[in-house]
Amino acid sequence: MICDGAVRARPSAPGKVRKQPNDVCQADGETGQNANRLSRVARSRTVNVKFGRIAALLVIGVVSALTAPPAPMAQQASKVLRIGFLSTSQSTVFLPVFRQALGELGYVEGTNLVLEQRYAEDRPERLSALAAELVNLRVAVLVTFATPATLAAKAATTTIPIVMVVGEPVAAGIVPSLGRPGGNITGLALDNVEVAAKRLQLLKEAVPNLARVAVLANQANPSFTALQLAQTRSAAERLGVAVQPVEVRGPSDLARAFTAMTRGHAAAVIILPDPMFGFHGKRIAELALQHRLPSTYDAKVFAEDGGLLAYGPLLDHFYRRAAVYVDKILKGAKPADLPVEQPTKFELVINLKTAKAIGLTIPPSLRQRADQVIE
Repeated sequence: MICDGAVRARPSAPGKVRKQPNDVCQADGETGQNANRLSRVARSRTVNVKFGRIAALLVIGVVSALTAPPAPMAQQASKVLRIGFLSTSQSTVFLPVFRQALGELGYVEGTNLVLEQRYAEDRPERLSALAAELVNLRVAVLVTFATPATLAAKAATTTIPIVMVVGEPVAAGIVPSLGRPGGNITGLALDNVEVAAKRLQLLKEAVPNLARVAVLANQANPSFTALQLAQTRSAAERLGVAVQPVEVRGPSDLARAFTAMTRGHAAAVIILPDPMFGFHGKRIAELALQHRLPSTYDAKVFAEDGGLLAYGPLLDHFYRRAAVYVDKILKGAKPADLPVEQPTKFELVINLKTAKAIGLTIPPSLRQRADQVIE
């Protein structure tokens, strides 16, 4: 039956009423329209659900991309790094500063960092074995403090990166030059040529009549000791001061050394930079005060512990640079491409309490140049 609104009615039997085809088609049409509307609504809901799921997935993806760390950083954060530290003696200044700087760079002990520490306990003959031990642990970077420890590490490995903190690495044969260290070693050089001479000059200003000065040196650190002594002798000749070298091999020799100074008629003492002297600085300051000897060292902690003068690099600032070197190497830099840094900031600290205790008056001109005066 064609329902186009033009179908003719069929004759009907008398007394009966027949529905017109158009009536039937109209009803069928309404039913079809309702079905079509329902179908469109269902399709619309299906599409909306699909789009909703896609939008949710997109939001999750964007949030993940924004909050997730970059791939290398994520890998580094999930990996526990092992760093070695080698020294003849414990460092009361370097290690706390180094740890703090590492933490600020994202390396936290117990979370993503293990710091393997090895000390020779003032017995430098143990350094070679301790360096080999750290190499066998396959540390990612080996940090060395002072010349003997650095030489031991250099002999133990040519592949593991070494970040050194030493006095004069070129003169000691550790690297060929500061600008192009080459090999697997770079780091910090604490003392330039002028510093040893500057300490004697400051001591001479504090003690104007100084004619003979003792120089306390660590016999177990021969290369650095020889260099510092040569610099001190050169400055002493210009200032008209005689030099009395006094060498020790360990802390048990310190009392004997100070007795030898006074017997040799030294009127003051210069303590050469060395990890052993740094660790036993308070004892050395006490002995100098006991023998009434004006004394000078390179770290301000020595003056804080009772020494008369301290002149040297601003260590709290400079030691932080060792952590920066470690960070650069862990991120792919090669030690050979990182020039050795030297300090640019120095500080002078004077302990007036010690000066008064030994009967010494510090000239006003020297006090005015001090970065810190302890009263």
